[in-house]
Formats: sequence, structure tokens, C-alpha cells
Amino acid sequence: MRYALVVLWLLFWSATPAIAQLSIGIGLPSVSIGINLPVYPEFVRVPGYPVYYAPRLNSNYFYYDGMYWVYRQDNWYASSWYNGPWGLVAPEYVPLFVLRIPVRYYRDPPAYFRGWRADAPPRWGEHWGNQWEQRRSGWDRWSRRAAPAPAPLPRYQRQYSGDRYPSVEQQPSLHSRNFRYQPRDTVVRQHYQERAMQRAPAPAKRGPQRPAERDRRP
Repeated sequence: MRYALVVLWLLFWSATPAIAQLSIGIGLPSVSIGINLPVYPEFVRVPGYPVYYAPRLNSNYFYYDGMYWVYRQDNWYASSWYNGPWGLVAPEYVPLFVLRIPVRYYRDPPAYFRGWRADAPPRWGEHWGNQWEQRRSGWDRWSRRAAPAPAPLPRYQRQYSGDRYPSVEQQPSLHSRNFRYQPRDTVVRQHYQERAMQRAPAPAKRGPQRPAERDRRP
């Protein structure tokens, strides 16, 4: 089944316990999605939305709530770093404001977008079916006046490009040290919480204690 594996991502960690991931998906190895950015991309805010898009990239590349989001080959992917590693995000877990991005801001729209209104979001219900539509009922209804402010861009990542781009093991500490934003979206927030739990040092294991020796009298 196409979406049988409900995955949010394995962005930073390769050994997250399965129990800790059940609520958001099953961790998989890092995903290559065919995007290789030599430098940090330029972002422009989508007017009226808490979302940015990258107008100079030939990709459906966005930034929302502290994460980068890419729609490629009928799948959504997310990362905390602009050039990955990426993780697959099942349609049931894609944040609402990412789903609401109007068609005109997709720089590489799939063929089935043709004929859809440029100022409206893609018709995800038609694409993913009635079951998805029932699960995400009301996803396209919201008050423009109540839209939250966009999250700050992690511009500190500009200094990490080419050979300086950090490894998967280095990314978590660099991100936590330079980016203090706390996400609002439930899925993104849960990912941040799990990442924080994994950064916390494990309690030291204590060896078996020997029973106290009794006083020996001469």
C-alpha cells in the first residue's frame, strides 16, 4: 500500500526507539529526494500565510513552523535543515497551513494541478480520496484574519554550505544552539520534543551494590 508506512521523518537520529515514534510514524533511514542545494535558498513569504516559498528553485520548496517542506513525486518531505536529510510525511500528518498553500506557489506543479485555481490550495481531497478527506475534514476552511505569524527563518544555516554542511550527527546540536523557536503545529512540536528527549544525557547506570560489611570485632 502506497502510504502504509506512516512516516514523519528520521532527520537526525538513526536509533530512535520504535515506541517513542508510534504516535507520528515509523522511523526510516534518511531519504534522498533529488534536491542538492549548494547554498541556503532565498525565501519569500506567501502573502497572508505563515509560510515561505523559494521562488528561485525549480522545486515545490516551502518553509513553515521551523521546518522545510518539499512536495515531490506525489509525496511530502520535511527537514530541519535546508538540504536534508529528508523524511517522508504521510498525508494524514501534513500540517494544515502547508496543505493550504495556493497552487501558484508550487514552482514545479504536477500535471494533475492543471486547471486548478491558482489562488486556491490543491484539491487534496480529489487526489488522496474520500478517506483522507474525512480524516482532515475542514482543512481548507480557516479565517485569514486569524492566521498566525510566520516562524523565523533559521538564517544561521547560511554559513553551512558545500563542504561545511553538517553531518546528521552534528545537525541537532547546531540547531538547538542557534535556533530557539518553539513550533506551534502539533506534529512539528512533537518532533522537537522527541529530539530534545534524545539529546538529554542518559542516566548513568549504577553497578550492583555490595552489601555493607558488618563490623568485625576482634
